[in-house]
Amino acid sequence: MAYNLLKGKKGIIFGALNDQSIAWKVAEKAYEEGAEIVLSNAPIALRMGTIRELAEKVHAEVIQADATNLEDLENLIERTMEILGGKVDFILHSIGMSPNVRKGIDYDALNYDYYHKTLDVSAFSLHKVLSTARKMDAIKDWGSVVALSYVAAQRTFAGYNDMADAKAILESIARSFGYMYGREKHIRINTVSQSPTPTTAGSGVSGFDKLEDFSDRMSPLGNATADDCAGYCITLFSDLTRKVTMQNLFHDGGFSSMGMSYRAIEQYEKSFKECPE
Repeated sequence: MAYNLLKGKKGIIFGALNDQSIAWKVAEKAYEEGAEIVLSNAPIALRMGTIRELAEKVHAEVIQADATNLEDLENLIERTMEILGGKVDFILHSIGMSPNVRKGIDYDALNYDYYHKTLDVSAFSLHKVLSTARKMDAIKDWGSVVALSYVAAQRTFAGYNDMADAKAILESIARSFGYMYGREKHIRINTVSQSPTPTTAGSGVSGFDKLEDFSDRMSPLGNATADDCAGYCITLFSDLTRKVTMQNLFHDGGFSSMGMSYRAIEQYEKSFKECPE
């Protein structure tokens, strides 16, 4: 059911790869809610993914851009404003990648060239997007930017590796730009800390299936799906959240507020009963 929450609004959505992507779901939902959008991803992602199918479905242009490259971002924003006829109302940053995770390199033995790549793609890219948009005055007053994060920015999860560092930096960047943009243009910048979601990128984390299951069992409401996250992002793009900024918003079924559930206690006790003395 659509509510026309984004009727007349225009935006850029970074990171849609295939129909498992949260960015893909956000694009579909934004279109349903009345928005005009431009889709963007890196050249390799455009070759690997099926973003053209999404573009046809939501009547969007696809503009190739490496979000770590300032020249690409300037071209993207310039072309977007030409296509959409002016400034944008919202931006979704759904970008993350770790070569160390992909290659199974442990945190205490990181390849530092890979580490820098992780931070550049997964965190610094948000700084570059916001800095470029600010320089080009590309976001309307009372606009909204959302970047996707994860609770590993605050807590240690085995296997999440250097992506945890990237998410912590991402959230800090959002707060810093939230202050600057808020004072100047009433533009709000937030991060959404989403449940473990079986996207192409997320599934590459070591032990992801166990992490997803643990979170689902611990969360009073269960894990939030990619569709759930899309709906939440839409509210943050809408005028209903005009005074929400500089926040890291947990969208995880309550997982981030849990200590130990009854089910966990029962399993804990059971594990001791099954162990021989």
